[in-house]
Amino acid sequence: MNFWFVFYSLISCFLIECCDGLLRRCFVCRSRGELGSCKDPFTFNATDVEFERGVDTSPCASGWCGKIVESENDLKEEYGVATQRMCLQRGPSDSEDRCAYTKWQFRRVLMCFCRGDLCNSSISINLSIILVFSTILFSIYSLFVP
Repeated sequence: MNFWFVFYSLISCFLIECCDGLLRRCFVCRSRGELGSCKDPFTFNATDVEFERGVDTSPCASGWCGKIVESENDLKEEYGVATQRMCLQRGPSDSEDRCAYTKWQFRRVLMCFCRGDLCNSSISINLSIILVFSTILFSIYSLFVP
């Protein structure tokens, strides 16, 4: 019985990992100041946004999501800070996830690129990897403990 449990657990982990890339979505929102829902820390997940006005999840054909944080000027860091999350038409030419300061619409902004399902949130832990490793560890443990 333990063998079949381990077998099905490993197969389900494999399916979770391989099918993760079939649907890539991005958070889509824009807000300015403390009253907006798009600002950091961004604590929403895929189910929370159904009840939050102004925050959506959108399918993203390129698989690349982005986040832009712009402030009115460098002296006023908190007042006037605008945060925008979106789907990008294409990713960076080197296909690397990153955040960097750049010029966008004649302003200095912090721009972030990431590839993955709902990756443009504030949470950086990949839950599917945690699920896979915990299932593998539990499966190995169940093989050796009667």
